[in-house]
Amino acid sequence: MMNNMRHCNKGLLIVISGPSGAGKGTICKALLEKRQDIEVSVSATTRNPRDGEIDGVNYHFLKKEDFLKKLEQGDFLEYAQVYGNFYGTPKSNVEEVLESGKNVILEIDIQGALKVKEKATEGVFIFILPPSMEELKQRIIKRGSETPESLMTRFKSAYQEINYVSKYNYAVVNDNVEDAVHKIECILTAEMCRVDRLKETVIESKEDIIHEQLYD
Repeated sequence: MMNNMRHCNKGLLIVISGPSGAGKGTICKALLEKRQDIEVSVSATTRNPRDGEIDGVNYHFLKKEDFLKKLEQGDFLEYAQVYGNFYGTPKSNVEEVLESGKNVILEIDIQGALKVKEKATEGVFIFILPPSMEELKQRIIKRGSETPESLMTRFKSAYQEINYVSKYNYAVVNDNVEDAVHKIECILTAEMCRVDRLKETVIESKEDIIHEQLYD
């Protein structure tokens, strides 16, 4: 009899990006609430904690010299400097979770995602699109946090960011959060079944079939 097929032990690195207002944060939150096999990567930052933020939960809060030392040692998959503070995705944390068999989700900006892609080509890169640019504009307006000037800046930036969709493996239109989450789950299922992720399983199964034909 053939042995039961073993699933690939290593988790998937899932990178999700998209323009502001596309709803990537909402999608990631819904996905994490629905799936127990996905963990969110906690970023590191040099900024001070805000009220209610917990070290290791919201961010890994580091002193600037410690962050720069880790950066020099190549400990970040990607990093950026924003308003004088550094932000980065710790490589060791991500690798530890992946090796445990769990999937890791990174919700990061497009430039960060492209940096990750250079180092982790086996990752699953998903771009979240709005159903239309008009809908994107309305979503940003509904936030109520933008001035007319900043709204125009964000909208122009969104037009530029959408041009990067071809750099990703998949594009998901977020016209409905539940449908978008379902599509991402289908993508993850397909990725887990790819032959190049299941090399050991495929080889073992082939050897079992040959053994069965010869000796059974």
